[in-house]
Amino acid sequence: MHSRHRKTFEAIFFEPVNGNLEWSRIEALLIAVGCLVIEGSESAVTFEKDGRKAKFHRPHPRKDALIYRVKQVREYPTQLGMTP
Repeated sequence: MHSRHRKTFEAIFFEPVNGNLEWSRIEALLIAVGCLVIEGSESAVTFEKDGRKAKFHRPHPRKDALIYRVKQVREYPTQLGMTP
């Protein structure tokens, strides 16, 4: 994992939750750890790794993942056994 991905990973688990984290950084992190990206309709995207899936909606029109999205994303790396 590159240092940028590590910083994104730490930002996902930072308290208080950062609502200004760019969604593209979160996607890049999940891809870097080996997740397969499955495009859905409109803004839906599913990530899959080791048989575990997580479905999200990309933010639009803004680029930032708001607080509730960051909280949703936190659960997925934890399910994959990744800890901050």
